[in-house]
Amino acid sequence: MKRLEQDLKIVEYNLNTAKSRLKTHIDLSLTAPRYTETIRQFEDSTGVSFYSVKQLDYSTDLEISQPLPTDGRVFINGRVRGLNDYNTDLRATELNAQIGFSQPLDAFYGYNSVKSSLKTAELNFERTNKVLKREELNLIYQVSSSYYGLLSSQKNVDITKMNLERQTEAYEISKNKYEAGLIREVDALQMEVDLAQAQNNYDIAVHEQTSAVNSFKDLIGLDLADSVLLNTDLKYDIVLVDPEKAVVLAKKNRHEIREQDIQIALQDISIKQQKAEGMVKASIDGYFQKYGVSNLNVSNNLTNSIDKAYTNFKDRPLNYGIGLTIRIPILDWGENKSQVRAAQARQKQYIIQKEEIERDIETEVRNLVSRLNSNLKQLQLLKKSVAVAEKSFDITLKRYSDGDIDSQALALERDRLNNSYSTHLRAYVNYQLSIADLMQKTFYDFKNDKEIE
Repeated sequence: MKRLEQDLKIVEYNLNTAKSRLKTHIDLSLTAPRYTETIRQFEDSTGVSFYSVKQLDYSTDLEISQPLPTDGRVFINGRVRGLNDYNTDLRATELNAQIGFSQPLDAFYGYNSVKSSLKTAELNFERTNKVLKREELNLIYQVSSSYYGLLSSQKNVDITKMNLERQTEAYEISKNKYEAGLIREVDALQMEVDLAQAQNNYDIAVHEQTSAVNSFKDLIGLDLADSVLLNTDLKYDIVLVDPEKAVVLAKKNRHEIREQDIQIALQDISIKQQKAEGMVKASIDGYFQKYGVSNLNVSNNLTNSIDKAYTNFKDRPLNYGIGLTIRIPILDWGENKSQVRAAQARQKQYIIQKEEIERDIETEVRNLVSRLNSNLKQLQLLKKSVAVAEKSFDITLKRYSDGDIDSQALALERDRLNNSYSTHLRAYVNYQLSIADLMQKTFYDFKNDKEIE
């Protein structure tokens, strides 16, 4: 679960990144300062010569860029740069301001990377969120299963304890009857063996309950020294589920289906991107620029140099440029077409897989609803069976005490009563787990009639 939570954070950060790409970006770059001493080579028809260069360079660049939803961008940048050349004793200053734009035309008819990146991030975020929600429901079912396992072990202690008490009572009756010479020694010995078996069953049930308690504490993060008290009253709510509604909810909410929808959508983006590689691509770029420079003796201070450069900046006419660039793929021997068809085949795989998953989920949910209804009917029937078995055992015990039946008949009735208790308990646990299982398979709480957020 912790790993999935980190996965959710990752895709959430990726989604924020994709959204941030559409916002204005401002970048500042400083060179303050940089001094270099080097040897340069000059070569012409007269030969090769070498000369030293000593320069101090300092500059400030500021760029404001606004990405466009059409995959283009509008930008403004400004630059102030100073250069001191100590070999020539010159100080050069440059002022540069530019506004421009760049727009790929194929983003209108081909592949738009900005919108596609945002859509991909949104789909990945939704997919991971669905997986996390599913794992949360799985964890709820695991806790429910452990809880009812603990409840079952605790009720089993109660059942074996009641059996021990009944067997103790029957042993005392048989002991008194043997001492009175009313039954054979073998019957009295059998009762003693049955009592020892009942005691052993009780001890085993207590041990299993302790193990179940420790496992439950470990699962929910409790300290082993903490106490856990359960309500052992086997009350239950009658939950009636319409299988058609359950199927509709499962198809709507199950992340496996949505996962395939997301894969199909992501593959559609991949197909568009691949097709765009084989299309004619074009882009329009343009800019306006003002430029100013000054070259003064290095003895002049920086203020004078900037003033001269600013004057030149105002007097110099605008620079501008605009251009259309076109890229036309002529021959690739079918490479792009094959890649597109491979991507389309993968998308068809996802479509087929989605149909198979929908059929499997429908079958699974219908079977689960049928099992839930069956468990409810069985639980209602066994509840009455327990009451009948209890009355029957009381009558049988009275008859044994009166000497109307032997110990074998009493043992059979005792086993029938114990079996009724155990069967009823299993039916109760199965019914409750069926409700929990249906909730995790449909993302719907039928018990409270509400969606799982």
